[in-house]
Amino acid sequence: MKDLLLITPPFTQLNTPYPATAYIKGFLNTKDISAFQMDLGIEVILQLFSKKGLSEIFQKAVESESINEPNNQRIYALRSDYLQTIDNVVAFLQGKNQTFARQICSENYLPQASRFAQLDDMEWAFGTMGVQDKAKHLATLYLEDLSDFVVSCIDENFGFSRYAERLGRSANAFDELHESLQAEPTYIDEITLSILDEKLSQIQPKLVCFSVPFPGNLYSAFRCAQFIKKKYPEITISMGGGFPNTELRSVSDVRVFDFFDFITLDDGELPVEILWNYVKNPSKENYRFKRTFLKENNKVVYNNLAPQKDYKQSELGTPDYTDLLLNSYLSVIEIANPMHSLWSDGRWNKLTMAHGCYWGKCTFCDISLDYIKIYEPVAASMLVDRVETLIAQTGETGFHFVDEAAPPSLMKAFALEVLKRNLTITWWTNIRFEKNFTQDLCYLLKASGCIAVSGGLEVASDRLLKLIDKGVTVAQVAQVTRN
Repeated sequence: MKDLLLITPPFTQLNTPYPATAYIKGFLNTKDISAFQMDLGIEVILQLFSKKGLSEIFQKAVESESINEPNNQRIYALRSDYLQTIDNVVAFLQGKNQTFARQICSENYLPQASRFAQLDDMEWAFGTMGVQDKAKHLATLYLEDLSDFVVSCIDENFGFSRYAERLGRSANAFDELHESLQAEPTYIDEITLSILDEKLSQIQPKLVCFSVPFPGNLYSAFRCAQFIKKKYPEITISMGGGFPNTELRSVSDVRVFDFFDFITLDDGELPVEILWNYVKNPSKENYRFKRTFLKENNKVVYNNLAPQKDYKQSELGTPDYTDLLLNSYLSVIEIANPMHSLWSDGRWNKLTMAHGCYWGKCTFCDISLDYIKIYEPVAASMLVDRVETLIAQTGETGFHFVDEAAPPSLMKAFALEVLKRNLTITWWTNIRFEKNFTQDLCYLLKASGCIAVSGGLEVASDRLLKLIDKGVTVAQVAQVTRN
């Protein structure tokens, strides 16, 4: 039994868990509040893309009118080849049985449908020795063919990193999403709810918190909450995460609270702690929550009456990845581009160098939101302490710092601390093209294990960059990129 169950609903990434629940669990550890976390998406994917799961898909597909479309006919005709290869392909993408790469790369081993028509020049992309990456790319196309089949014949809302995303994007009105939730659960829903039910029976939580980072997680979060309300009405349900933080700040439809008891905004640590104290000792009147929507007298109420201030970054603890199926994620290469592959290939531990954005002036960005507006860096020594803790916990030495924009001064201090401790890590992050990224600093970052940075430039025009208060020039971006 655990006090809380933290859930990332389907679907986010195939290669690594979305870090929000790990952050919250790490904080709850500092408060001696027991929590279990699960990435429901990867568990559904693994059940779906298995020999047993595919067998059921092929059986159900026969009932679909779309089965007669040429690409679907081809996949269905090759179903015995897919059933024979699926478990080995998934295991390979999980990092097991690496010698299988040579079999995948041999001509015509994998069954092929329309996705293989998009193949790049393989020798250009992977050379003559890049067998592992070439095999990952081919195996990814193979899975995407099967995904297309599922979308066409089983569930039009399916997607590897998103589910029913269209319904989440129309969040200005609840009607369409509400209507879809009145329909019978889809085949994907049935798998999701079966896994959830088993976990609820095992964990027996008093509070379930859904982290909904993207529009593509919203439908499934509601479907899961609907199931919990029906079968486990004694459980309190909350939703937080990137999607409500940006899209539900003015939620007013009372029907939303037929599914969720609470919706919290912005940094989740303090709101969740206060929710847990409420669940432990419910006081129905005049309770002081933190940035929390709830239903009172059949109206949506925003309660931000708690006097406590948010915790400092140094007080939040180290993200905790226990409970997650870290050896079961799939490293995929969708596009034969080394930078794009960083997002989908490899099991990265995710950390944050600083809360918020140190620039915070771009006119296109919602800089009024706390998670951008309130800038608070973590000390380099504490960052490296957290890195060492996560290496011990996960066995992984790869880190993606998920900052809005990592500060150059902190990157420098972090790199020096890594070198001082003789740590061998691989890391990358997101940056602004600051002039502070001198050639010397870039050499230092590389020496500490930094293998890439990603940055965005909305427009290559100095006049427009000035108008949007970007704080960089085209020449500066070019020089920084060269460094």
